[in-house]
Amino acid sequence: MAKRPDSSQDVSAAAAALAPDNSVEFVLGQADTAEKFCTALAKLFGVRAGEVALLRLEKGLLKFVLPEQLKTAGSIPVSSSSSIAAQTAASKKTHLFNAFTKVKHARVFETVRPANPTEDQSEQASIQKLMSVPVLSHDRKVLGVIQISRKAFDASSAGPDFTAEDLQQLELAAKVAANKPFMKQ
Repeated sequence: MAKRPDSSQDVSAAAAALAPDNSVEFVLGQADTAEKFCTALAKLFGVRAGEVALLRLEKGLLKFVLPEQLKTAGSIPVSSSSSIAAQTAASKKTHLFNAFTKVKHARVFETVRPANPTEDQSEQASIQKLMSVPVLSHDRKVLGVIQISRKAFDASSAGPDFTAEDLQQLELAAKVAANKPFMKQ
């Protein structure tokens, strides 16, 4: 049985501890499309829309749902050893890299540029920092992968490092995504 807080200070501390999870679930729960979901994620992590990738697993291939310019750029076999998204799906484990340029990975999708030429020049920068989490069904089947990145021309201008707390928030977001229609085939 849980012990009741003894003072209003304890109550507010307990409420504050619960608020981030509840607010993330609430905000993302309201997103009824992949676009709204990814926009909410971008705001949550303080990144641009093009720095949020949502991939869905279809017949052994990870296919981009967003960003838009990657939908037609191809798909990633889950068996690929050079793709962080594929490694995330295959292992069902999360990944956090704050020095991503040093990580051996396929760069083919980083070379795809936005179709809109008025897009921010920073979209053409390389991924400097990356978080990658699997989206798992209630029975732990892989539905897809969510990745949040920070792009820049060098690490010092890429913004703050991702933290373990950021990764926990992204894991929570993946749990919300697992119940969304856009993750179903």
